[in-house]
Amino acid sequence: MANPGSKSAAIIGAGIAGIASAIRLAVQGYTVDVFEANAYPGGKLSSFELTGADTGGIYRFDAGPSLFTMPHLVDDLFRLAGRNPADYFEYLRLDETCRYFWDDATRLTAWADHDRFARETETVLGEPADHLLAHLHDSAVKYDVTEKLFLHRSLHKVSTWLNRDALRGYLNLPRLGVFSTMNHANERRFRHPKLVQLFNRYATYNGSDPYQTPATLNIIPHLEYNIGAFFPKNGMVSITGSLVKLAEDLGVRFHFNTKVTQIVTEGKQVVGLKVKSEKLKVENKRNEILTSHFSLFTSHYDLVVSNMDVVNTFRKLLPDARQPERILRQPKSSSGLIFYWGIKREFAELGLHNIFFSNDYRAEFEHLFGQNELYHDPTIYLNITSKHKSDDAPPGHENWFILLNAPNNTGQNWDAVIDRARENVIQKLSHNLGVDVASLIETEAVLDPRTIESRTSSSQGALYGNSSNNRFAAFLRHANFSHEFSNLYFVGGSVHPGGGIPLCLLSAKIATEMATSSKQ
Repeated sequence: MANPGSKSAAIIGAGIAGIASAIRLAVQGYTVDVFEANAYPGGKLSSFELTGADTGGIYRFDAGPSLFTMPHLVDDLFRLAGRNPADYFEYLRLDETCRYFWDDATRLTAWADHDRFARETETVLGEPADHLLAHLHDSAVKYDVTEKLFLHRSLHKVSTWLNRDALRGYLNLPRLGVFSTMNHANERRFRHPKLVQLFNRYATYNGSDPYQTPATLNIIPHLEYNIGAFFPKNGMVSITGSLVKLAEDLGVRFHFNTKVTQIVTEGKQVVGLKVKSEKLKVENKRNEILTSHFSLFTSHYDLVVSNMDVVNTFRKLLPDARQPERILRQPKSSSGLIFYWGIKREFAELGLHNIFFSNDYRAEFEHLFGQNELYHDPTIYLNITSKHKSDDAPPGHENWFILLNAPNNTGQNWDAVIDRARENVIQKLSHNLGVDVASLIETEAVLDPRTIESRTSSSQGALYGNSSNNRFAAFLRHANFSHEFSNLYFVGGSVHPGGGIPLCLLSAKIATEMATSSKQ
């Protein structure tokens, strides 16, 4: 039961940013309700199981994000609540970040140890080792200059631009690569086109095109190589599970199968929410327990945080509010087409993270962003968690998570796209691995931009909100606060600072710090 007179907050959506916001607000003394339309938390960061048709064995899959970086941002939430992170969540640092494959039989392992990685690139590709070491150092410098300015503060507050961190950013502007593209910078750095391609792929970490996105995004490799790539011991979904457990321990109440249908406003304030729920129990400010069943429910909260895609927040929940059209109509990031396969064999040459590169990377991105089509020779990302968590697949088997960069949903014939892509993926993997991959698939599930859009309310099924294919993209994401309603805030991958687990967690930090400081 809430303390009489305690502050209250509602979170729309139990994605990772919504859960983190709930934790931060609960620590500040708020009574917090989280409303989630799905039956489970985590949004894209969830999991499911498939049963093998031949063996009857169980394959577990993380549904969405598969790379874990910046684990300290998760640990920070436990420490903020006065808890020991290890009591809730464990992870290990990986010795290798990824294994790379090309159709001409070139294979390269990106080791976590910089010197070992540099020696490998020199041995396999003939690229001088110092070129790679210089690139990783430059990535660290770029990150150091931009982190406090762009990642931990709102870009929409004057105070962000009038401090020592901002001055340092202005002084280092030329070395940030704002006026060059990622591809151009990488071509200047490296001699070998395969190494250019390898580092160009980091544009896809926020759904962008390396031939358009600014070279500033060469900060991304810093997260993976300098801070490190990690693996949660119980799978990526354990990030969600451990944070939900922490939130519940702090008194946060989760309401699943509960869809918010409207943010109710009066003047410059959000005064309540309307929700549609299968079953909902919520305590109002008069300590009355209100229950509904497949009906509408309205309650007042001191502040509301939307973890729903900002486009759908405005279009569906705030249709009568002033619509920030310039932001909402920005081109969206790429989406993904995912095949989940139970494979009746183990492959020693494959690791946790694997990339099979396209033979024409520029053509692949031209199809992706220029023609809204999936290229016939797509780059394949293959994640196999059973390499580190053996019970994710039956003995002697593997669980394959196959992700293709796909255009966002603009009405394509996705059934036909999926059929063609499946054939192309099987052909490419069979060529590289020297086996008939099709004969090894005993169970399958597919996730495409349509289902990403419907399950997560992501506009057009985009994985990262707006694209970052121009130098002003960082400023064309919505702020973490509402310009119209004083107690409405925004978190998640569609707002500042961007998509992916670390940035979503930082969006929660920015939004809740603004919210709680304004309520003091």
